[in-house]
Amino acid sequence: MISVIRKRIYKEAFLTSPLSIVISPVYIVRNGLYKSISKIAPSIKGAILDFGCGSKPYESLFINAHSYVGVDLEVSGHNHENSKIDYFYDGKKLPFQDASFDSIVCFEVFEHVFNIEEVLTELYRVVKPNGQLLISIPFAWDEHEIPYDFARYTSFGIIDILNRKSFKVVELTKTTTYVLAIFQMLIAYLFQYVLPKGRLSGWFSKIFVIFPLNILALFFNTLLPKRTEYFCNIVVLARKVEAKPS
Repeated sequence: MISVIRKRIYKEAFLTSPLSIVISPVYIVRNGLYKSISKIAPSIKGAILDFGCGSKPYESLFINAHSYVGVDLEVSGHNHENSKIDYFYDGKKLPFQDASFDSIVCFEVFEHVFNIEEVLTELYRVVKPNGQLLISIPFAWDEHEIPYDFARYTSFGIIDILNRKSFKVVELTKTTTYVLAIFQMLIAYLFQYVLPKGRLSGWFSKIFVIFPLNILALFFNTLLPKRTEYFCNIVVLARKVEAKPS
């Protein structure tokens, strides 16, 4: 029973539902990601590579994939207890032939990549001509997986980098509003540094502090102007185009 509950809580952390509003201190950021990714996922078809796959939390959304391969670093800022890695990446060259995949997905990874242009060169190599690249990256979030946290990207910054590496941006979505991002950072701060984390006290914190704050965030988000200059994440869909001569 405990194992089932733990699996449900872990699932709710990524594939959000109304229950997540009650139990998840990262509901706002993860709900924004889930909604944005789930809208695009059915259009991603064929052989998919999940770069920096971890536990492959969004694999089930890609209903039109005929294969879904995960690659990750063996040593990173988190353990691989829940990981579903098919291949390890040495940080230089992906273990695949040129044009091996129809599409590549990459969720919450690029902030941990110091040599992003080299990585994009490799991703360009292993995806087929006109292939798709679907990524998500944080903007408003604390340092995490320390010390492997190197960057944050504005919408303009990530578009410029992708263009320079011959990926044309097709769609870009900011996953939260200004108001939601502010509430999410407050909730994350309280949960991480203020509220108790014992078995019973932790549930008390979630039900009587986190849950009301999540509700207040949704309420004020409907009441106040929708601005997106400050946001939690970006989801970007890009397409491989012919590389410009160097």
